Amino acid sequence: MELILVAVGVVIGGMSGFFGIGGGTMLVPTLMMLGFDIKSAIGISVMQMVFSSLYGSWINHRKGHLNLGEGLVIGLGGSLGALGSGWLVKAVPSIVLEVAFVGVVAFALFRFFKAPAHIDAEAGHDLPKPVLFGVGAVIGLLAISMGIGGSILLTPILVGLLHYPLKKAVSAGLFFVVFSSVAGFVSLSITGHIDYWHGFLVGAASLIGVHMGIWLAARTGHKKHKNALIVLYIIILALMLKKVLLG
Repeated sequence: MELILVAVGVVIGGMSGFFGIGGGTMLVPTLMMLGFDIKSAIGISVMQMVFSSLYGSWINHRKGHLNLGEGLVIGLGGSLGALGSGWLVKAVPSIVLEVAFVGVVAFALFRFFKAPAHIDAEAGHDLPKPVLFGVGAVIGLLAISMGIGGSILLTPILVGLLHYPLKKAVSAGLFFVVFSSVAGFVSLSITGHIDYWHGFLVGAASLIGVHMGIWLAARTGHKKHKNALIVLYIIILALMLKKVLLG
């Protein structure tokens, strides 16, 4: 089992580094197929996200792909938005949240598809901080209410709506995961829902994958990188549509 978890960690880490996502969307169902219950799977996934997001963000910053100032503004906005998730879940029916999520992803994906594959690296750096904070808050509110990583929403919105450079948007998405994963790790640790040994195995192995994923992303052309992201988002959108339509 340990060797399988190490292999899973490397693969999930690679996806995190390449796509700028936390990886929980793929890791949780994978762990459940390996025999873990849902609570243990979530705890392991959150611990893995702490490893991959912190390490990946450090690499991206070192390579000049991550603007820490803007990333902090978006992340703090996401943290604030997440605080309202409990109220939103209580006040709004699940089907409304699911339809809203599908609508946001579909619209962002449409704009992301139409956006040019390559945007000048300096583009987007004049975005007002209140706008970035607001984007983070909305994503944090909606994503945490749906129990997903906000980076899945953040990257297409930054590129498709705010014309953020693709490589920097991917880096910002992974940095966004730092805030949610650390908060989730603390919360789950307090309630005793972290399987530390298996979480460490998957998390430590994911560092290898993250390094490889970022290396591959840096050597992938903007158009190919964008197309790979579009495929990923279409798959996620299809899964959400299936859930909404079939319950």
